[in-house]
Amino acid sequence: MSHLLFEPLTLRGLTFRNRIWVPPMCQYSVTREDGVPAPWHTVHYGSMARGGAGAVIVEAAGVVPEGRISARDLGLWNDEQCDAFVPIVDFLHSQGAAAGIQLAHAGRKASTFPEWGTDRSGSLPESEGGWQTVAPSALAFEGLAEPRALTESEIAEVVQAFAASARRSMEAGFDFVEIHAAHGYLLHEFLSPLSNTRTDSYGGSAENRARLLLEVVDATRAEVGDEVPVFVRLSATDWTEGGLSLDDTVELAGWLKSHGVDLIDVSSGGNVLAQIPVGPGYQTALAAGIRERAGIPAAAVGLINEPFQGEHILATGQADAILVGREYLRDPNFALRAADALRFDIDYRPAQYHRAYS
Repeated sequence: MSHLLFEPLTLRGLTFRNRIWVPPMCQYSVTREDGVPAPWHTVHYGSMARGGAGAVIVEAAGVVPEGRISARDLGLWNDEQCDAFVPIVDFLHSQGAAAGIQLAHAGRKASTFPEWGTDRSGSLPESEGGWQTVAPSALAFEGLAEPRALTESEIAEVVQAFAASARRSMEAGFDFVEIHAAHGYLLHEFLSPLSNTRTDSYGGSAENRARLLLEVVDATRAEVGDEVPVFVRLSATDWTEGGLSLDDTVELAGWLKSHGVDLIDVSSGGNVLAQIPVGPGYQTALAAGIRERAGIPAAAVGLINEPFQGEHILATGQADAILVGREYLRDPNFALRAADALRFDIDYRPAQYHRAYS
């Protein structure tokens, strides 16, 4: 019997020990509001690596201060932040997991109250420490403050900010990077005609709307070198008429492949309020479409909660890896449990815990 979840996967110079990966999930737990990871992050990510994950992708790190969703988000725009990631990465490696980080700019969805720790929601006023948000066009996300449209010179600065953060990710020891172009954040805002009404070279046609993302990819690749995998997280559909469709994203994935992207992390939605048919594995068909039609490796995410469900996704060719989010929050030992469920013998169960299984 095959056990695809536990087959190694090699992308460029990196081999993942298995295909059960932890996706980036915002923790809103930066205690000093300076983008520097706190003890929480060390324990949070370390427990998942110890629990057998093949890869752990650290949550969205802002490439600039104004690119954070909230003031309690991680950042990777300065050396203090870079240095603080080193022991986290070292521990992930000590447990056998590949360490990745998601680089992000929240665009018009930045400067909000964190998801927890407060009874307020929406945009954080500038008078209380918030900041002016930016976007491709001066169109607000429903319920949030109106952003300012970026100038072309400012767009070039965004590209350089992603490049600088990619360089710091390498200095911190990360094995791969993921560029966040989903969920209604800045790069997704440029991609979607629902949020991008520009008339210059960054708006209008699909090629123009993809220009910023492709420039970010090229700048990132130049910093990380040829042996480091680069992922891109995409929202495969806006779930809204007139927005991005799977066909659009398949075309985009082909362009990303030609620019050296190694894997598409396939999600959906987030750019506008929409009715999304949420259920177990509800986005796996999107990953399958991109994988098959664009000919690029894809990872599936979205309510993947059971080992046999994950094995089925891989066995039916819907994805090359699964990203397990909520279930990993409930059980940091999900990969170890999956090995038991599939009756697969692994050699990276922590020796300190063997008594629990004897």
